Amino acid sequence: MDEDEALLQFIPMKTSLDEGRQRGMYMHPRTVVYLEHDGKLLLVDEGGIGPKDCIMGRQSGDVMLRFPTTKEIEDYGIPWVEERQTDVRFDGETYTVIHGTPSIDWPEHWTWKDKVVSDNCVHPVAREAVYRSIHRLVSKVMIRNDLNQILMAKVERGFFKGYWGLPGGYMNHSEEPAEGCVRETQEELGIVINLEERKPVITQRSFFRDGVSFVSFTYCGRWNGSIEELKLKEGEIEDAAWFHLDEAIANAASEFDRLALESLQD
Repeated sequence: MDEDEALLQFIPMKTSLDEGRQRGMYMHPRTVVYLEHDGKLLLVDEGGIGPKDCIMGRQSGDVMLRFPTTKEIEDYGIPWVEERQTDVRFDGETYTVIHGTPSIDWPEHWTWKDKVVSDNCVHPVAREAVYRSIHRLVSKVMIRNDLNQILMAKVERGFFKGYWGLPGGYMNHSEEPAEGCVRETQEELGIVINLEERKPVITQRSFFRDGVSFVSFTYCGRWNGSIEELKLKEGEIEDAAWFHLDEAIANAASEFDRLALESLQD
């Protein structure tokens, strides 16, 4: 008996699912598979029976829906290709979510991905994996002056605290990327910039074990003021400085920034 089979030993028939959960008799498999096909997900119940559909707004705990195990997918005869793996941690335990692409026609009877978040019967591992699969959109700008220097800022918080980067940040809902970087620059540095007509550099990267994906739109802009004119956002921006292109590339902590800056070498 492998680990998943051992973890899928369910409660006796005479015991209700809620009672079983309270007594700790049900354990979620440590490794499950996230199969997605054009917005549809494969979910099963605690016994591995599926496909199961989500009900938006459901709050009862009569059933518990989860991703299937590799053995359950094999039993269903679904061919699929592994893409990556994500680690999800809850209550001191680590669960591995294998992301895969099913080699089948569009699965009409699977549940819609958008319904998962609002159904309380979906296990937190599945809900967290779906949440992490949503792209984070970032808009940034390479601000140059007439000397072709690059304006960079040193941040005081976040993942790149204490490092140099390009002005910008998360886009607001319904905000165009070109609007986002202008707004962020005004908030962070207190200046209004003009964007050039040059197309943005679009890059995508994932933190694979965490399963978080970022898409960055980096534009080119112009501004010819001095550092003394800037109004650095308190608590967020520690410093700002002009760099020559090679220096900016060398100091860029973010891979998004580095790739965008390297495009100016063409």
